[in-house]
Amino acid sequence: MTRTRTRTRNTTRPPGRRDRRRPRGPHDWFAERLLAVVSGQRPVHSLLGLTVGPAYEQLVTLAPTGPPRDRLRPVLRHCGRFHPGPGVIEAFARIATGERVSAMAFRLEQGPDLRWRCAAVEIQGPRP
Repeated sequence: MTRTRTRTRNTTRPPGRRDRRRPRGPHDWFAERLLAVVSGQRPVHSLLGLTVGPAYEQLVTLAPTGPPRDRLRPVLRHCGRFHPGPGVIEAFARIATGERVSAMAFRLEQGPDLRWRCAAVEIQGPRP
């Protein structure tokens, strides 16, 4: 009698994928877009249809007002999330610009069309 031993793994990878990448969530996508806007790499209106409530006005005040200057490009170091309820993500991101580190917090809400939209955004520390 031969015993077959099966191993079960606790993984989120699709079958057949061997690398350790995790699927990206909407908080990762929004963190990159928000960072591009507040650092002046993208215009604020690029997120016009992806914001609700006061988020667009908050982005207008956070975005630089002049042409892009010659400066260090900010890098998204870490992005995390918390689900306080269904259809809501409260996310945070750590941003590094050279030796400086800033924190960005934002809230995503899922609309009736199941699309995620940014409802609020804040930055602490030096602006990227």
